[in-house]
Amino acid sequence: MVTLAASDFELMDAAVAAAATVRRSTSPNPWVGAVVLRPDGRDVVGATEPPGGRHAEIVALEAAGPCAGGTLYVTLEPCAHVGRTGPCATAIIDAGITRVVVGVEDPDPLVSGEGVAALRDAGLDVVVGVRGVEIAEQLAPYLHHRRTGRPWVVLKMASTLDGRTAAADGSSRWITGVEARADVHRLRACSDAVLVGAGTVREDDPELTVRGELASIDQPRRIVLGSIPDGARVLPATSMSGALGTVLDELGAAGVVQLLVEGGARVAHDFLAEGLVDRLVLYVAPAVLGGDDGAPLLAGAGAASIEGLRRGRFVSIAQVGDDLRLEVEI
Repeated sequence: MVTLAASDFELMDAAVAAAATVRRSTSPNPWVGAVVLRPDGRDVVGATEPPGGRHAEIVALEAAGPCAGGTLYVTLEPCAHVGRTGPCATAIIDAGITRVVVGVEDPDPLVSGEGVAALRDAGLDVVVGVRGVEIAEQLAPYLHHRRTGRPWVVLKMASTLDGRTAAADGSSRWITGVEARADVHRLRACSDAVLVGAGTVREDDPELTVRGELASIDQPRRIVLGSIPDGARVLPATSMSGALGTVLDELGAAGVVQLLVEGGARVAHDFLAEGLVDRLVLYVAPAVLGGDDGAPLLAGAGAASIEGLRRGRFVSIAQVGDDLRLEVEI
């Protein structure tokens, strides 16, 4: 049985925090954090650089300097193959690290246990699973993409308390407040692509860009299901068609790790009906339209009976300005 010290959890927490700082800059590579605990007791933190740059382990090792006999904490299993960079497992061994604490194993077929095996074969003490639940949640889009080849699909919707997304005349700006709309830009900034239906483009003419304080990041790809009208503000965008599963396969193969689906009601219904939504984010405004003539969240046939009800799990509930943000695992 492996015995862990309180410091093992504290230093892994520091690695998790480091990973969070690079969430928007590393995709399609994973956002990983690492900490080197030197023999003199000093700890040094690193995080993965943008694609083509150094992995978190290398950043931390190079910042730590001589660290033979030290311990490395890393949120994701180190790679053992040559990609854009050299194998991290080899660098860890060459640095003289004697103990490695890993959060979760990497399901990427090029890694998938090979990194841990290489470290153990070299005589290093390797512990796997520290803060594994928290790290699996942090890396959920990446892990899903590597296991399935498809993007992690986040469906974003906003409604009144009575489940309406627009009034009877089609007006919908703005149901939610400024803070909730800013939070949507954070969601976009964490996504590799944003998808809507052509009907939404015709009716609302959205830009689907990241604006505000996050506007300086690389903008997500914009995907439209169907034909894109000339002059639409969503341009430049990619028009796609066909089965949703095929669309996801194509986007996953193109390096889209997280896909944000923003509507409309028919597209949202179809993604849910086909079981293709991994996370639902619903913003609920403290407002009521008060009738059945407003636009509903979903457009399409629902469950024929209560036995067909789709149930999920609340991941988080938070107040964002005057609105509520409900995050549900479907």
